[in-house]
Amino acid sequence: MLETILLIVSILLIALVLLQSNKASDAGQIISGVNERLFGVVKERGLELFVTRLTMLLGFLFIVISLALFLI
Repeated sequence: MLETILLIVSILLIALVLLQSNKASDAGQIISGVNERLFGVVKERGLELFVTRLTMLLGFLFIVISLALFLI
């Protein structure tokens, strides 16, 4: 039962990580000199905030279920 839940959580976690926006592309702006967003506070809103929080929740569930399966 827990193995099935872990499989579902794993697939959802992979899908959500792939859906998140690429924050690494901001590093190219630093090199090119366009750094207006470098020191600015950019808050996540709407769907991006929801996806981030859901990813954190699924990551936590993944760790808890993995530990539970290891200890059982």
